[in-house]
Amino acid sequence: MGKFIISKRANEEFQFNLKAGNGQVILTSQGYGSKSSCENGIESVRTNSQDDSKFERNTAKDNRCYFNLKAGNGQIIGTSQMYESENGMDNGIESVKNNASGASVEDETDL
Repeated sequence: MGKFIISKRANEEFQFNLKAGNGQVILTSQGYGSKSSCENGIESVRTNSQDDSKFERNTAKDNRCYFNLKAGNGQIIGTSQMYESENGMDNGIESVKNNASGASVEDETDL
């Protein structure tokens, strides 16, 4: 089962990573000014990851593939790692879909 990890960036913004059951990061959020906004972002991932139309598939300049997960308002909630192939990217999207809804939340900012 996947889990969301809340952490703080060097600039003091909050962010989350969604990790698959094997510990691999499959989605990284934008920076948030508050922990509550970050937690709202996690809930948005849970909701929007179940709708395939919310995944924006992209190709970087070096021809590697990645995707963004967007909210209903079109704002990017999270971005994937880079993949060598479209097939790898599609597997990453499926992993987000399968892990996000039931993922636990671990807050590393309280440590």
